[in-house]
This record gives sequence, C-alpha cells and structure tokens, in this order.
Amino acid sequence: MGKKKVSEMEKHREIFIDGATQRGVSSGVAQDLFEQMIKFAEYCFNKSHSTAYAYVAYQTAYLKANYPVEYMAALITANSGDQDKVQKYIANCQKFNIEVEPPNINRSEVDFTPLPKEITGEVKNKILFGLSAVKNVGEGAIKAILKARKEGGEFKSLADLCDRVNLNALNSRTLESLIKCGAFDKIESNRHQLIKNLDGVMKWAQDRNKDRDLGQLSLFDVAETTMPAFDSAPKHPHVDDFPAKEKLQYEKEILGFYVSDNPLKYAHEQNKIQDVITIDKMSEKKSKSAIKLVVMLTGIKHHITKKGDPMAFLQIEDMTGQVDAVVFPKIYEEIKYLLIENALLVLSGKVDHKDDESQLLVDSAEALEKVMADAVEQQEKPVTELDNYQNESRNEEIKINHIVEEVEKPVEQLESQKNPPKKDAELLITENNYAKQRQIIILQIPVNIIRENDSLFKQIQAILEEQSSGDREKAKVAIGALIFDHKEQKSVEFGRQFWVEDGEKTINSFKAIGLEAEIISY
Repeated sequence: MGKKKVSEMEKHREIFIDGATQRGVSSGVAQDLFEQMIKFAEYCFNKSHSTAYAYVAYQTAYLKANYPVEYMAALITANSGDQDKVQKYIANCQKFNIEVEPPNINRSEVDFTPLPKEITGEVKNKILFGLSAVKNVGEGAIKAILKARKEGGEFKSLADLCDRVNLNALNSRTLESLIKCGAFDKIESNRHQLIKNLDGVMKWAQDRNKDRDLGQLSLFDVAETTMPAFDSAPKHPHVDDFPAKEKLQYEKEILGFYVSDNPLKYAHEQNKIQDVITIDKMSEKKSKSAIKLVVMLTGIKHHITKKGDPMAFLQIEDMTGQVDAVVFPKIYEEIKYLLIENALLVLSGKVDHKDDESQLLVDSAEALEKVMADAVEQQEKPVTELDNYQNESRNEEIKINHIVEEVEKPVEQLESQKNPPKKDAELLITENNYAKQRQIIILQIPVNIIRENDSLFKQIQAILEEQSSGDREKAKVAIGALIFDHKEQKSVEFGRQFWVEDGEKTINSFKAIGLEAEIISY
C-alpha cells in the first residue's frame, strides 16, 4: 500500500479474503473491506507523515493569508531558478495586487525584498527584484555593489558606481545586464545611452583607480569645487532609447520573464476576446477540451513528417506560464505565415495531457492585433472622452486637453463636411472608421513622454498635417495611438482629416521625434 503498487495489491486480494473467511468474516464483508483498502491505497500515508504535511500546509496558509508580501517574496526567492514557477508566482502576485518591481541598483538586495505598504507608506504592496536572480550577475559582483552602497550611500550615476565599486569583481557584461534589465532606470531612464557610455566610463574609472594607487590626485580631487568628480566621465553622443518592445525582450532574456510590463497584459486587461483562459488553467481542463489562449510565440521547431509534410512544435507563454504546442501538417499550411518568433497570437485548440504534462494541439491561429481590432468593431463603442487620463500609480491627472476632445457628431456627418474644423486632433473610438480601412498606423505614446514634452502633440499634429495629402480619396491609412504607462493603456483613433497617404514615410517622421509606430493591416 505504501508503494502504491496496484499489481501487488491484486495479488493479495485472494490471500486477504481467504484469511478473513477462515476467521469468521463473511466473504461479502471481506470483499467490501478489501475494495476500501484498494481505494485508500491510491493515496495513503502513515499518520506521522500526514501530520507533518498538514502542519506545514497550515503554517504556509497562515503566512500567505496574513503576510502575503513577505510570503510571496520568500516563495519567489526559493524558486528563482525555475522560470515556470517564478512566472506563475508573479502572476499570483498580480492577483493579490502585489507589484513586482524591476531590479534597482540603489535598493535591490541579494534576494527578492518584500515592501509591504504598511511599512513603506505607499499605495500598493510591492516586491523588489533580487540581484541574485539577474543573469550574468554573480555573487562577487553583488557583494561589491552592496559594500560600496553601504559605505558611500546611493549611486548617483553609472560613473559614480564604476568609480566606487571594485571593477575586478564587476565586469562590463555584468553592468550591461544590469542596465538592460532596468536596474539603472531610476538614475538614467535611457538604457541605450548607458550602454553606449559604458566602455568609456569603465576605462575612465580604471584610470582613476590607477591614479589613486600611484597617489596622483586629479584636479577634481584637489580643487575646491562643488562639481562631483564623476561629472568629468566621458559621455557618448546622445542616442534615442531602445524601443519599448526591445526593452521587454532584454528583460525576458536577462530576468527570464517580463517585469516592468508584459506584451500580453493589455489584451487580458481589456477582456475583449471571449472564452480565453490562461496557461496555468490548462491542467484543470480534461484532455481534448477546446480552449483559446492569448500567447507569445517564444520558440519554433519546424519538422518534416515521414510523409514529407511540414509541421511545427511551438513553445508558447503568457503571463502565467509556458507550455508546448503542436501544429499538425494541415493546420501548419493555414497558419505558417503567423509562426514568427515573439509573435503575439490567439491560439485555439485542444488540451492534451501526457505524463503529467500538458500541451496544446493547435486548430487555428490569428494575430492578436487583428483579433483585438475585430473586437473593437463588434463592441460598437461610443465616442469616448479622454480629457482626464488618470495615472493611478502617482495619484495625479495627466491632462491632454488639446489632443483629446469629445466629438459628438456621428462619423457620417463628420466625413460629409468638406472642411472639418482643424482641432489639434479629434480622437474617435468607433467601429465605423476601422471597418472602412485596411491599414492603420498605431503610435505608442508613453505617459512619461507627455510629461516631459509639452509640445509633443503639436509635433504629432504638424507631422500628420504634412503627411495628409488633402485628397481624402488618396489618404487611406488611418492613425491611432496607444497612450500608456506601466499600469494602464488607452486606445484612441485620430479624426478622418488626419489620415495619411504614405504610411512608411509617416512612421519615419514619428521615429524622428522619438515615437515608436507600426502599421497594422486588417
């Protein structure tokens, strides 16, 4: 029974029943008793074993219920080497309204650090990413960073860190990983600029250390000046930051998962796609159950069957975990054009359980952008006012009055006007405009850029007016935007008078002012 060997149990059935009847127990009672024993043997333990597990379960349940931030931080730390588990636990944190922050060079410790709101005084509970879970950052580097931080306080810049930390324990690969995963964002948010500065700053710091060893003080060490010495560190000419998508890819590469944001987060939050489940719920479904997943395609292995037909084995993930998927030849021919690494897809298929593992047998696939656009059309949204876009994380209103105005006139009436009023931009969320066009340019506008650049919307308007041909028959490319911060995202569409003729040229103009944009066909 302890070994749970069914075949061995069956061998003892006759022995047990014979022995019971010889001792005066009826055959029927003996049969019933043995059936109960077989049922119990499927999952039985001795009392001491069961008691120990029950006690641990009680303790952990108590900690999770009463100290959720500390409990989840410890759980993630203990499993930091298992990406699937960490992904699942971070998804659990989101359900508990616990925010997992990216690494911070001035605050992160060795392990994941719990930051309960009762102690920090902040609005949300948080967990700070541990340095030991960052790829290419070893124990020696962490000790050197924490030692310098303890002795000299917070680092003021990359140059300050390189000047104070023992560079024998901290190489360029380690610093590059810390920059790319966002550990320096609170000091300098332009990760690309820091990467470009890195080689020059490290050489500068090494030269300063040599001078100190030789007793040769620099002018900044001797002169009575308020300018910190590290301000003299070399700087590469200005470069634009990495695009948002590239930043997320670096986070995934270095941390194993997304922390600052997730490409799939918006799709799940908007709840526009019907009957979608998450990967962590697949194990609860029976084999052959039909399901739908919103996923990122992280791995593709193309394969040729014995009959010479192409098929594919996929690795897919969402915010809760990773799983394998199989695309058989017939379906492969229909969806092969969508099978691109890092593509965001909506996959429909059937659950397949095998050897305690689950996989998806794919029946169909669609690009997430297309499904989301179709969902917008079907919902027939009214025109939406976005005058006051609330940034909940900082409890402040970001006013974008000049670009976002409510348009009360129906779309048909607006389109019939020969000279529609030239507002900064009329933003519509309607099904009509999307339904009539095959292409739309989507601008990605981070909220922090709105704060930093008061003239941003005037720049956007100037570009659109320049690219609008004035001939509505030629202007076939609609313009939309995603205005977002780390927590929330709003979809908007510019008025008909701002549609453009040359999509690629318009995108290049947007990129010239530091905005990411892409064309979506549907």
